[in-house]
Formats: sequence, C-alpha cells, structure tokens
Amino acid sequence: MVQPRVVLLRAPGTNADQEAGFAFQTAGAQVEFLHINAVLENPAALEQFQILCVPGGFSYGDDISAGRILANQMRHHLAEQLRAFKDAGKLILGICNGFQILIKSGVLLPDRAEDPIGTLTLNDSGKYEDRWVNLRVEGDRSVFLKGIESMYLPVAHAEGKFVPRDQATFEQLERAGQLVLRYCSAEDASNPNAELPYPLNPNGACGNVAGLCDESGRVLGLMPHPERFIDPTHHPRWTRQKPTVGDGLLLFQNAVAYFR
Repeated sequence: MVQPRVVLLRAPGTNADQEAGFAFQTAGAQVEFLHINAVLENPAALEQFQILCVPGGFSYGDDISAGRILANQMRHHLAEQLRAFKDAGKLILGICNGFQILIKSGVLLPDRAEDPIGTLTLNDSGKYEDRWVNLRVEGDRSVFLKGIESMYLPVAHAEGKFVPRDQATFEQLERAGQLVLRYCSAEDASNPNAELPYPLNPNGACGNVAGLCDESGRVLGLMPHPERFIDPTHHPRWTRQKPTVGDGLLLFQNAVAYFR
C-alpha cells in the first residue's frame, strides 16, 4: 500500500509540528520534519514529498504579525518551488499559524495571487481564544474535507479573524466554493452563513469563515486544529459522549487516501 511522504515545515516558534506529524502517521503516512533554513538552502528537498504541511505555533514569535515573516520567506524565496509542488498534483495544508502563513504569502491561496485575497487579523474579543468550536463543511471542493459534513475541533489563536480584501473578493470566493469551512452552532449546523454571536464564532471572522481552499481543492488553510482531536479521548467530554474516532483524523486520512 502506498505511503505518501509528508514534510512538516518548521520555523523558530513552531510548536504544533509533532502533533500534526502524529496525525499523519496515524493516518498511514511517512513523516519528516524540515526546518525552513534547510529548505531555503536546498529548495529541491521538497520534491521528494507528496504532502506539505505548515503547522501551528508562533513562527518567529509572530513579532510583526502572525505568520508574516515565514510568509515573506516563502513568497520571496520559495514561490517557484511551492507552485511547482502544487502543479505536480500534490497537497498542501496550513493549520492555524500555517493558514496565516499561506494566505499572507499570496503564493498558494488563491492561485498565483499578486496580492493576498485577505488576511487573518486580531480577534474581535481582543484576546487569545482557546476553546472548542462547531464547524460546518461546505461543498466538496477540498480534498482534505471529502465526505465530512461537520466537525468539533479546538481553536487556539489571537489573530484568527478572516477579513477579505473587499466584498467582491468574498463573493467571488463564495461562488467558487472555496469558503469550505465555517463556524456554526451545534443546534443549527445547517446554516453556517447566519451571523453568529461570540463565542460560536470565536474571532468575528467575516461570513464565519474558519478555512478556505484554493481553486484546485488541493491546498487548504484552516484556523481550527484537527491534529488535536485524533483519538476519541482528546474530546473534552469523551467519558460521556464516547466518540468512536477523533473528528480531525478524518481530514488526515483523506489526505493519505488521495494518493492510494
């Protein structure tokens, strides 16, 4: 059985790479961890992998803004290699800080954008949000979210509010089916577009957007942490609700199954 090779891209301040690596290994992939400096020295190293994951954390301490420094490194030094990686039919995943990096790089979300389609900025609450949220998957464009209708996952961020460049950009993304993950309420997951109060929408994201994909569906960025709900015992109420599998594991299994 084919085991796709996954590279976890690390930078100073990355802190969720081990959890993401465990999730991919549990799903059946081979995992390797590479520091951004090693990739900058040898960009061709990316060619040996089928999946690239940019995990969560605080890359470079988020000193300028969340993900900005690593995003600039990718934009100015790795754009050609990253586009070739995607054009080869491979998968790219950005989780939390990784999502911030992908969207601020303007390289991968969306395709070949001269300017970022939007940003992920400070939460409306003005504080770091660490809580579990309900999510609704919209459409079937994303490879990672195939067959998933809803998820219950934790978020942990201070700059997770999705703000599009303008209303026209938001409407274009919506028409294209790229706004693939939205915050919702547990009682009414069928209408993720309804305006949600805090903390159901934990950061005030426009349109309750929690994640989006590129036009191909092979690049996904999301603010929640699927790697933190892999085993049923990760659920905060697992002794009462007794889930049979972690919601997040399905996402990683979809990525691995794509190459089988």
